[in-house]
Amino acid sequence: MAGVSARIIDGKALAGQVRAELAERVRGLVERGIQPRLAAVLVGDDEPSRIYVGAKQKACADVGIDSERIDLSGSASQAEVLEVVRSLNEDPRTHGFIVQLPLPDRVSELAVQLAIAPEKDVDGLTPVSVGLVARGDPAGFQPATPYGIVEMLVRSGIATEGAHVVIVGRGQLVGMPLAVMLAQKSPRANATVTLCHTRTRDLARHTRGADILVAAVGRPGTITADMVRPGATVIDVAVNRTDAGLVGDVDFDAVREVAGAITPVPGGVGPMTVAMLLANTVTAAERRAGDAGRG
Repeated sequence: MAGVSARIIDGKALAGQVRAELAERVRGLVERGIQPRLAAVLVGDDEPSRIYVGAKQKACADVGIDSERIDLSGSASQAEVLEVVRSLNEDPRTHGFIVQLPLPDRVSELAVQLAIAPEKDVDGLTPVSVGLVARGDPAGFQPATPYGIVEMLVRSGIATEGAHVVIVGRGQLVGMPLAVMLAQKSPRANATVTLCHTRTRDLARHTRGADILVAAVGRPGTITADMVRPGATVIDVAVNRTDAGLVGDVDFDAVREVAGAITPVPGGVGPMTVAMLLANTVTAAERRAGDAGRG
């Protein structure tokens, strides 16, 4: 397949499919008097965070989910952030909420995550959620980006069962949870997973063995064409801001001539991340309504 441009995995189109399905589920809840609601806590004036939260709010409106943004100043104390978390935990109108990262240095990310009620942790980042997902327990919300990657593969007809998946990046938001999720005994997983990182010796030797290669290190140009097996699927997770604009970790133009399928940046994993955050929110609302086993 070398020399033939790869199929582009259109994250926007796939996310549109997910949102259409979610809108139907939301209509069913609203007919029963239940209005799904997602809140986002934003601490400080980080511009990318504001953009991300804005995109999430727009996506909520598209499917009929109520949304709220709670703004705290960059000088907010940890106690103030935790008080907002406590309030959202106790608010019966709010089915799920996120605390947008990064947080100011004075605020402990772990302390905040420990304070979030697991049944409202639609970002899937609290220790309880991470533990449940690691156990393969469906009670745990899957973290939105890994969840979006798995959903993207499934909807694109890219089989994970028996596949060799190489993940480059061991971060807590993507690499680590995705490795666990894809290795589990499940029709949506059953992969053999190799987890690499910036200290991996001879990285290219590992990546060239991948049926599915996931790049999530946050360094432009990390994955070059000679590191990809012809016909492999390449999932580029990172969004890096450069003088040339937004780029991923993959040398897209060169790698697409080798790979069988590839995600663009932007327009790949990002829209799916937002879609699966909404999916978790709808599932949280359904669980509150007593719809065990949905989502």
